[in-house]
Amino acid sequence: MESPSGFAPALPKPVSRPAQLPNPPLAYELVQGALVRWSEQQAGQRPPPTAVMVHGILGSRKNMQAYAHRLVEGFPAWQVLLVDIRCHGESANLPPPPGPHGVESSAQDILKLLSQLKLFPEVLIGHSFGGKVVMSMGEQFGASGKRLPRPVQVWVLDALPGEVRTGGRETQDHPAALIAHLQQMPMPLPNRTALQNDLLNAGFSLTVARWASTNLRPLNGDHRKLVWALDLNGIADMYESYETANLWSFITSTPEGLRVSFVKAEHSTFRWAGPEQAVISSHGHAVHTLHKSGHWVHADNPDGLFQIMAPYFGAADLHVKKPSSWPARSRTG
Repeated sequence: MESPSGFAPALPKPVSRPAQLPNPPLAYELVQGALVRWSEQQAGQRPPPTAVMVHGILGSRKNMQAYAHRLVEGFPAWQVLLVDIRCHGESANLPPPPGPHGVESSAQDILKLLSQLKLFPEVLIGHSFGGKVVMSMGEQFGASGKRLPRPVQVWVLDALPGEVRTGGRETQDHPAALIAHLQQMPMPLPNRTALQNDLLNAGFSLTVARWASTNLRPLNGDHRKLVWALDLNGIADMYESYETANLWSFITSTPEGLRVSFVKAEHSTFRWAGPEQAVISSHGHAVHTLHKSGHWVHADNPDGLFQIMAPYFGAADLHVKKPSSWPARSRTG
């Protein structure tokens, strides 16, 4: 029913539902649109259309929350599964998963979680390291030899299938250099400022220094003693895997039922070589350029990213009006 103004009445806001599985392999949450009435405890009920969002190295699912809400505001019958990948966020507090720590094992963790939730997603979205993870998930879908129950759209946000080229490790804020520096920091620290000052003195930017300090947590509740809320040794292995993992075979021989789209940031820190983009396009995969965006596409230009992705979800709901501006968001993960 329409309101007197002629517009459909506003729907309730999306909700973030915490994990309800007793022993999940990863920490997770479900961001659900206003029309979703489903939980993992309702056995036998058909789940709503589901997208999975995967963050990058040194990030967490919190980095993806704002964009997940944007998606389900536009598509209120959908839900988004957000995860903390192994060694990150709240997943770092779970029993350590078996190694090696890398792209393939991270994909396996999420597939295991989906199996426990009895969900088969329609859409996979991965940023940076997460982009390679969702490609690996798609590759493992195909390797099972089973026919997919429905088509799956894979979104790779500012990442490429092959070797990662972000400049030499002497480049300011290079992830490998940052991880190595964080690994050798003496713990515990008295406060976040101590970490920020150390990173600034080592040549890292103020933005990275402030962000890195958000990954500290009190030791046994003592806020005068801060330690990492991450498994940095595992993350170092994961970043090495990210740099070297080769998923070109997934692009050149994509399993039936999977469709792959890439989003390239206009001001990407990655070297998108012309031949690589041409190979992606030659195999029928879309490459979209997101303008007014650096590497953190979901934070730098969420409206533009939504406009690129929306046609693949269906018709946007008429309850939704485009916001005039967006608040500042974390630019990590």
